Amino acid sequence: MAKWIDVCSVDDLQPNSGVCALLDGEQVAIFWMPVLSGAEGPDAKIYAVGNYDPFGNANVLSRGIIGDIGGQPVVASPLYKQHYNLQTGVCLEDETVKIPVYAIRIENGSVQVDLSSLPQDGAQAL
Repeated sequence: MAKWIDVCSVDDLQPNSGVCALLDGEQVAIFWMPVLSGAEGPDAKIYAVGNYDPFGNANVLSRGIIGDIGGQPVVASPLYKQHYNLQTGVCLEDETVKIPVYAIRIENGSVQVDLSSLPQDGAQAL
């Protein structure tokens, strides 16, 4: 069962960049990719992934550069530049490595993450 929590206003996000939120003890990187300038709703793409870069061993992915590789929305780690698919979490350079992906939505101008999609009971998302 989904447990949506307000994280911030969509106005707090910068187009084509990321922010980090601490949710239930997990650092979550949130990226907003408007298709059209200022788009919200069906014309905006919003993604939430774990902020931890497994190659750099640091919580930095929210500071990465987002873009598109072969039609896949990606974030490039600011450390060693690995690309992670924002929909699946899979690393494009090493498909054996995956970061967690969380359910996220924009509802009435508010960015919401589903807390039930976060690891529970001390389980570690890798």
